Amino acid sequence: MYPSKFDYHRPSSVQEAVQILSANPDAKVLAGGHSLIPVMKLRLATPSALVDIGRIDALQGISRSNGSLRIGACVTYDEIANSSTVQEAAPLLAEAAGQIGDRQVRYRGTIGGNLSHADPASDLPAAALALGATLHVTGTGGSRAIGSASFFVDLMMTALQPDEILTEVEIPAAGAGTGSAYAKWEHPASGYALCGAAAVVTRNADGSCASARLCFNGVSSTAVDASAVGASLAGSDLSDGTIESAVNDNLSIPDATGDMFASAGYRQELAKVMGASALRTARDRA
Repeated sequence: MYPSKFDYHRPSSVQEAVQILSANPDAKVLAGGHSLIPVMKLRLATPSALVDIGRIDALQGISRSNGSLRIGACVTYDEIANSSTVQEAAPLLAEAAGQIGDRQVRYRGTIGGNLSHADPASDLPAAALALGATLHVTGTGGSRAIGSASFFVDLMMTALQPDEILTEVEIPAAGAGTGSAYAKWEHPASGYALCGAAAVVTRNADGSCASARLCFNGVSSTAVDASAVGASLAGSDLSDGTIESAVNDNLSIPDATGDMFASAGYRQELAKVMGASALRTARDRA
């Protein structure tokens, strides 16, 4: 199928892109295009204009300073998955990015496009949530920072305003005694997550749990933070039995998704299995 007709803009700066968006309320931002173009071809999206930000230099680059990892919005999945800086500072993000699609998708898809599209079955929203990422955005009203817990609003909806662009993702660098893991049960044809579990565990010097975080993709309309599971593990010995009990007794998936691929009940049970698996791996890596 073919998309409906649209105007095409290729700005050279973030401010130019923002001005174009402000003047075209129906316009959509184009980064890698692997999320937007398919829905345009299905006529599920019919923007009057596309604003191609893929060649804006300010949206590129990966750096680490002052205890934070900073990633430009147009950095690709492949760059993230293979970056030694990301692998050291936020290995969970590198692991999740490496499981997205195939090589062609990873070469073109971008972190900013992924998070802004907010597909609940994608792999990065839960990773961003588990890592406590901050999303930096710019619009006609200036720049602001949005915590990942507030960024994802609903099914393919974020806190971005129509004239705003996600410019950078900031993540606290992992400290000593911290391990992480991303465990994914994917649809065999599409590769999207029926359930993706992102876990971060920090251990004390005696091996006990200082803190734990468990978040999910694919099981609800937005990324899910299973905060009760993490809270129940604090101070525990992190044994296999303790992790199993924490997940089984405290995991709740509000409004679990049920569709032609998996029922809501199946996803809830799958989340328990994948969540416990991710926590065990994160513990072993800590």
